[in-house]
Amino acid sequence: MATNRRVARVASAIEREVSLMLLHDIKDDRVGAGMVSITEVDVSGDLQHARIFVSIYGTEEAKAETMEGLISSTGFVRRELGHRIRLRRTPEVMFIEDRSLERGHNMVHLLNRLSQEREERGYTFDEEE
Repeated sequence: MATNRRVARVASAIEREVSLMLLHDIKDDRVGAGMVSITEVDVSGDLQHARIFVSIYGTEEAKAETMEGLISSTGFVRRELGHRIRLRRTPEVMFIEDRSLERGHNMVHLLNRLSQEREERGYTFDEEE
């Protein structure tokens, strides 16, 4: 088992390299269908598996198409990581769509709407009461 510090360094290196690959090296047109950003990289303690969480901006069709492109490029990404990062064994790569930003945005929208409705109805919350 690798130490927590080493796992964090490997995760950071994978995030950096995959980000560069997304910008310059992955030629699959499907990946360009939606704007992709890496939100987190989770590497297992034994450095054998890397889950790359991505946030995709665009329509549902563009998101699905982009995920298909990312999934089909996992072999290329793993091979490139093997060349770019010095590890005994290159971790298995898995792309996972992260919808937490979207859920957060929806939650803020709902809270703003609720606050606006309360103001319209005249409800107030005083700290003294």
